[in-house]
Amino acid sequence: MKYLCFGYYDKGKFEVMTESERNAMFDACIEYDDHLRASGHWAGGEALQGPETGLTLHWRNGTVATTDGPYTETKEQLGGILMLEARDINHAIQLMSQHPGLKIGSWEIRPAGDMSEILKASEQRRQKHVAG
Repeated sequence: MKYLCFGYYDKGKFEVMTESERNAMFDACIEYDDHLRASGHWAGGEALQGPETGLTLHWRNGTVATTDGPYTETKEQLGGILMLEARDINHAIQLMSQHPGLKIGSWEIRPAGDMSEILKASEQRRQKHVAG
């Protein structure tokens, strides 16, 4: 089963780290990601640029509106997403509890949603609409 793991980091903790400490942390995280790849548990992932580079879309008064940066202000910022292949939630917890990124933040783990039935039903409705 696939699990999406959202990696959050405490910006304050990150900013006070020396360059050497940051490099050691990045190296440890990448080494652990390599371990996940080698063991068949890595299903994808990406780091994110800082929250100041993003924007949030909203539906407001019948139109799309944007807000610069993240929609909410929090101490921790979303730093990356990792897709994990695990037997169950306990296995996902076991795997992510060893990730070095926990030293400066947290991981939120959620099961990936199975969209296959929704996609199938949508395709059938859209085919009827085109045919009709």
